[in-house]
Amino acid sequence: MTVRAIVHKAEEGGYWAEVPSIPGCATQGETIEELTANLREAIAGCLSVPVDESTADKDAQILDIAV
Repeated sequence: MTVRAIVHKAEEGGYWAEVPSIPGCATQGETIEELTANLREAIAGCLSVPVDESTADKDAQILDIAV
């Protein structure tokens, strides 16, 4: 799976990035290499959050899809 991130230069130095396809998924790093490692960790963390089944209506189904 490939996920696109938008990288910005931080005003205080270094970089920060956001992942538009995963709301709330963002991180920072002093170098592009550090930012890339932090992005991998942030994406994995955001995708590992379980779905709250109590918010689904009684006729809804929840599917776990591996990508």
